[in-house]
Amino acid sequence: MLTRRHLIASAIAAPAILRLGTGTAHAATTLKISHQFPGGTIDKGDFRDRLCRTFAAEISKRSGGDLAAEVYPNSSLIKTNAQFSAMRKGALDISLYPMPYAGGELPETNIGLMPGLVATYDQGLRWKKEPVGKALTDFLADKGIILLTWVWQAGGVASRSRPIVAPEDSKGLKVRGGSREMDMVLQTAGASVLSVPSNEIYAAMQTGACDAGITSSTSLISFRLEEVSKALTSGAGASYWFMLEPLMMSKSVFDALPKKHQDIIVAVGTELEAFGKKGAQDDDAEVAKVYEKAGAKVSALDIATVNKWRDIARDTAWKDYGAKTATAANLLKLASDVSA
Repeated sequence: MLTRRHLIASAIAAPAILRLGTGTAHAATTLKISHQFPGGTIDKGDFRDRLCRTFAAEISKRSGGDLAAEVYPNSSLIKTNAQFSAMRKGALDISLYPMPYAGGELPETNIGLMPGLVATYDQGLRWKKEPVGKALTDFLADKGIILLTWVWQAGGVASRSRPIVAPEDSKGLKVRGGSREMDMVLQTAGASVLSVPSNEIYAAMQTGACDAGITSSTSLISFRLEEVSKALTSGAGASYWFMLEPLMMSKSVFDALPKKHQDIIVAVGTELEAFGKKGAQDDDAEVAKVYEKAGAKVSALDIATVNKWRDIARDTAWKDYGAKTATAANLLKLASDVSA
């Protein structure tokens, strides 16, 4: 017997394509976009939320209203870590999702936050047209996911106490790294690690469960970590921490759409990559201002220090990742071939 709870659960889990007006001249399709980041408007707020809202507005415009999308920020539709699996099952249409969050489900996705592997935005964005890009998109498509917009973000470190710049600075501290591989590097450097989504770092630092959090410049701002930090290490000039946070879509949902709608979605997704790069780089510059204003000590990374982190990563995280599966080994090799 179906209860009201079952009906509600089924409604949430069902593919969110809503076809309206059966028997009329055309059918409207509404896609649901979920993400974990703070909500805003198309003009103000976290650039990842603005990217989603711009995507929604543009596909509606280009399809003459046949396509629409609703944006659900703050994990208000589906919990953060469940979004990837939901897309694979066709229960969620689209998400702007940090790829390594799926590492527990598909370890190969941790290539999206491999310490020291990507050092600049241009290097990361070149993946798309290099063999590594094809290998990654083919792998994800096979697992039910389509990449719509490649978004890379440099990261920095917010700390409750002393600055973490070089690896040895993290010794004895509890640090959130953002991926299994980053955690391995931190542990080798002498830190203990904490695994939480970026939207939970504030609470962990506030309570003392976490001494420092490494995350994107945008999250360092959006989640107001300056309120619980005394130090910031900025990744604006150089960084060993680059996260792939693409706009992704359920392949089963995408495949069910008419080709003209698929073409619009792909075109808009691709065009928004410039928006994503600019948004990330603007926040790399802005984060130092925010933390200085809050009274935090701001430090910068240079190439020599980035190389110290990379050297640890090569001997630990890279080796561990490459040994996971043949696909992981291939992705790592292909990514290593993309020059900085």
